[in-house]
Amino acid sequence: MRTALRLLPAGLIAVIALAGPLLAPSPIDAPVAAPYALPGPGVPLGADELGRDVLSRVLAGGRELLLTSLVVACLVTAAAALLGTAAALRPALGRIVERVADVLILLPAVLAVLLVVLSWQGGGRVALVTAAVAVGLPYAIRLVAAAAAPIAGSGYVEAAVAGGERLPQLVWREVLPNLRATLLILLGLRFVAAVYVVTTAAFLELGPQPPAADWALMVRENAPGILLNPWAVVVPSLAIGVLALSVQTAAEVLAPRSGRQVVAKL
Repeated sequence: MRTALRLLPAGLIAVIALAGPLLAPSPIDAPVAAPYALPGPGVPLGADELGRDVLSRVLAGGRELLLTSLVVACLVTAAAALLGTAAALRPALGRIVERVADVLILLPAVLAVLLVVLSWQGGGRVALVTAAVAVGLPYAIRLVAAAAAPIAGSGYVEAAVAGGERLPQLVWREVLPNLRATLLILLGLRFVAAVYVVTTAAFLELGPQPPAADWALMVRENAPGILLNPWAVVVPSLAIGVLALSVQTAAEVLAPRSGRQVVAKL
């Protein structure tokens, strides 16, 4: 019961983000009240800078953020699982992977997004995902390599090597099954980081463009009128925070206790 309650926020925010456009009571791009109107009949959260219903835009503004962040988190975790485990099993390869990761770590996230998205004409969402993966992968590789190192040096892995198993077999059969909990927590961490990168890009108008409904874009657009109708800024900001924290909490709840101990030692 306690586990279900801790998973409930992530489930609710995911359902709202995915089904929100179908639940919106008003058109998301049509004015229904005066600009920055306070909450009232027909506009429970008031109106934005163009008089559009804030509630409808909040309900419709989370789907792309959720899906894009999930794609980034899954790609980073999968790539880090393979590269980090291979690096732990093959020290020579590990040194190369770590040097490349060290170089990429030096690149600030915002700068990486600017470089990739602005230089990739017409890249759109694919360019943003590419930049987010490039930013998150170095940290994830180092974490997986550190968690896989004790396993790679264990007796049963050495026995598998002596038995003639090749690197792909060692990765899939011997090491990765013992890193399930660590990878699950890493998935939650990378989802939070992906939310940060994706929302930063949207805030800089490098992702969704007006008049699209997007939580980060709503914060940017309505910031000048925060004193007139604060809900147009506060609600999408809270939605972003709740999405990130609830998914991370869900990952921690689902991870076995041993996985939590491994991550805590890193």
